[in-house]
Amino acid sequence: MVSESIDTRYAQAVVEPERLSGFHEPDAPPEDVMRACVHCGFCLPACPTYRLTLRERSSPRGRIALIKSVHEGHLSILDPIFQEEMSLCLNCRACEAACPSGVKYGELVETARVQIERVNRHAPHVSLARAAAFRGAFGSTRRFRALSSGLRLYQRSGARQVVRKSGVLKLMNLSKQEAMLPELKEEFLVPGQEYWPAEGERRGTVALLAGCIMSTAYADVDRATARVLARNGYDVVVPTGQGCCGALAVHSGDMDNGRVQARANIEAFDNPQFDAVIVNAAGCGAAMKEYGFLLRDDPAYAERAKQFSARVKDATEFLAQAGLTSQPGQLNIDVTYQEPCHLAHAQRITREPRELLNAIPGLTLVEMPESTMCCGSAGIYNLMQPEMSSALLTRKLDNAATTGVRTIVSANPGCMMQLVAGLRERGEQVEVVHIMTLLDRAYAAASAPEIA
Repeated sequence: MVSESIDTRYAQAVVEPERLSGFHEPDAPPEDVMRACVHCGFCLPACPTYRLTLRERSSPRGRIALIKSVHEGHLSILDPIFQEEMSLCLNCRACEAACPSGVKYGELVETARVQIERVNRHAPHVSLARAAAFRGAFGSTRRFRALSSGLRLYQRSGARQVVRKSGVLKLMNLSKQEAMLPELKEEFLVPGQEYWPAEGERRGTVALLAGCIMSTAYADVDRATARVLARNGYDVVVPTGQGCCGALAVHSGDMDNGRVQARANIEAFDNPQFDAVIVNAAGCGAAMKEYGFLLRDDPAYAERAKQFSARVKDATEFLAQAGLTSQPGQLNIDVTYQEPCHLAHAQRITREPRELLNAIPGLTLVEMPESTMCCGSAGIYNLMQPEMSSALLTRKLDNAATTGVRTIVSANPGCMMQLVAGLRERGEQVEVVHIMTLLDRAYAAASAPEIA
């Protein structure tokens, strides 16, 4: 059973002038969350946009004050400062980790964006852009793979060199965006077509989220994740029917489409044989762990969403908690760890990745300054807010450079793409690698025959 679209029930009313004062159900910013903020200021040093602008309105408590003002009718939802600040926020959730009152800031900014999008949706360019991105490309894994195949052809055929030399990218102001596209080298991972049996003593069965970007641009990371899990005693299944996690849609104010994607994933992974649903992309994992909030008003899925979210585990979280039963081989390498926001702040997973890195013999972890500060990727933030994104990326790469290492480890595809693009622009030969890829290399080293 597919529930009635909440957005469909709302679509006509949102353009009425009297509706521009205050928020309106469904998906209004929760009043109890607004009231939980005591304006103590602990969030200020944690917030990337506040640290770069030193503007109160660009801080979490400043944005909460703006949301309260709209809620109480003192500020129009069309106010340009309100809309600008809801867009400028990275939704990195660093403020949540720092907040002594436990304010669920993410729930506020995401629902505020829903309200803005509903009011603005009559603008043709807004509707077209959102439909193309979230209901088009990410609305179907088949369409996304088709688009990715086209991108791979563009990169491999020589068309990219022709387009770059033609100057059309500069003319259309798309040079930086095009440079950020990941290299598509591997064969895509298609759900239902690959399976990894457990090695050694079998400990259970897990299901792997293939992901959109992960299954195409980083299909090698998906396969590395599966091999590491199998090496530690788990059968790994990639169920059919799964699709986008919905994170990009939800973060951009299209909660209705996010709900559609969430329901599809709940159905795809609804199998009692799966001990856990494993995710190797921090943003996807955070979104899937919050399906309970996303589907809270859906009578058919509310309880199922809570149960599903309880089974979702980041790959590092799952392996650290279960323990490694197979000893990784030696990698004589120095690395630094860039923490994805939605792993460190939204999921509060910081210790587990370091435990896995330190379990690799010969590896030396050199901590970088401000490792938990956002790199500026934040979904499609680097496309929508290029100036702020670039400033954060520069700060991140400068911090990484102070470590003196030539390998940056991360656990999220968006972060990896952002870092690679920045390093390429600087002309620096530094490798960016997913933590599961590094573990997979260590296990390959353990299996390699010794040379006399």
